[in-house]
Amino acid sequence: MSHLHDHPAHDHSAHDHSAHGHSHRYAPADFGTAFAVGIALNTAFVVLEAAFGIYSNSMALIADAGHNLSDVLGLLIAWGASVLSRRPPTARYTFGLRGTSILAALFNAIFLLVATGAIAWEAVLRLLAPQPVAGPTVMIVAAIGIAINGFTAWLFAAGRKDDLNIRGAYLHMAADAAVSAGVVVAGLVITLTGWLWLDPLMSLVISAIIVLGTWGLLRDSVAMSLAAVPAGIDPAKVRATLAAQTGVSAVHHIHIWSLSTNETALTAHLVMPAGHPGDGFLRNVAAELKVHHGIGHSTLQIETGSGIDCPLDQRPSD
Repeated sequence: MSHLHDHPAHDHSAHDHSAHGHSHRYAPADFGTAFAVGIALNTAFVVLEAAFGIYSNSMALIADAGHNLSDVLGLLIAWGASVLSRRPPTARYTFGLRGTSILAALFNAIFLLVATGAIAWEAVLRLLAPQPVAGPTVMIVAAIGIAINGFTAWLFAAGRKDDLNIRGAYLHMAADAAVSAGVVVAGLVITLTGWLWLDPLMSLVISAIIVLGTWGLLRDSVAMSLAAVPAGIDPAKVRATLAAQTGVSAVHHIHIWSLSTNETALTAHLVMPAGHPGDGFLRNVAAELKVHHGIGHSTLQIETGSGIDCPLDQRPSD
């Protein structure tokens, strides 16, 4: 009959989160300055854009100032999550608050899609009833927006592939830079040709591009929220790695999920009839999972029987 090994060494957790495999560095520590600079620049731009909107009597600029204010909120939430995710564990939150980075990425994805929907709706209304573009003032302010949003996006560009929370901030800023670029191009062409319909048409095209770019962020953040296996990890290969270890006759109850937007955890049961192999075996397996699969926090349970009577086998979900 199989049984759970009752020695304390049957569980092992790897806590090293350096940049191996599928990125385990703490991006929040690296991007704190980027968040601060981005928030400061965008806040200043909101004030500038609102002032020019009032001065030029441009509802377009005032509305865009409100949109950019929402960007500041998005950056604040992403930054707050990156700080909270580094807080130490507590008796209640045994993994700390690492999952807040996933919530922030999900929020930014939804927020960006809602904002894009509002832009698209306004564009449709303007297609039906074209309105004069505010003129050179709008183009100049939009050009400033390209510079500020583009620079802020660049600050997060290095981390967008490693951390979904950073990717959300990057996409938000890059999308705004694209919107500002569209305003400048459309404004210039309209000034030269008088084609008032080009402004809303450009907005619809940009909205479609933003939705395509944001869909992956939404999909990945929802998957992380549901504790799905991270997209960059093949569970079959992870199982094969564990099954290939010396002395392992069977592997079951593998769970792989995201602790945060840049950390992955695993739990698994290894059936080893010859007995517990010792801490050295567990350390080596943890290191192999980290290097080859990007799993930085692994917990392995050793079963010295056949494995068929594991208590968790009563649970159909496994």
